[in-house]
Amino acid sequence: MTLKVTLEPARDRRETIANLFQLYVHDFSEFWETRRVELSEDGRFPPYPWLDSFWEDPDREALLIRANGALAGFLLINRFSHAGLSCDYAMAEFFVARHYRRERVGFRAAIEVISARPGLWEIAVARRNIPAQTFWREVAASAAPGSTELRDQNDDLWDGVILRCKVG
Repeated sequence: MTLKVTLEPARDRRETIANLFQLYVHDFSEFWETRRVELSEDGRFPPYPWLDSFWEDPDREALLIRANGALAGFLLINRFSHAGLSCDYAMAEFFVARHYRRERVGFRAAIEVISARPGLWEIAVARRNIPAQTFWREVAASAAPGSTELRDQNDDLWDGVILRCKVG
C-alpha cells in the first residue's frame, strides 16, 4: 500500500519540530567525525539554535511531513548557501522517521516541496552521510532533470557534497 504523503505548514508547531529535532540529531550524529554535542542533564540534546528564525524570518519556512495523516518528519527551508553563492531556496534540514524511510515518504515529500517552489535550489549533504548523498542525487535528478550541478566542497562553509539545481 502506498502511503499518502502531505506537507503541512508548521505555523503553530514549533514545539513539535523541536521534539523531532531530538530524533534528527540522534540519527545524524553517526555521520559526525567527532562528537559534536553532548546530552544535557535532562537527557536531551541542546536545542537547534536557529529554530526560532523559521517563525520570525519570512525567507524561512518550516513544514511537517505526514504519511496517511500521521506525523512522519519535518523539513526546513531557507536561503543560506553553503556554496557561498546565491540561491532561491536551500534545504536547511530534512528529517523522516526511520519507519517511513523505506516507504519513500522522504522522497515524495522532497519532490513535492521542491517542485512547488520553482527556482534555484541548493542541497548540502554532509560528506560522511553517504545514504543521504544517494537520496538527494535521486531527488535532484527527478525534480530538475539535467540541470543539477554537483560540487564537492571542503572549506569553512561546508564539508561535503552540494547539489544545485534549477527547478521550473
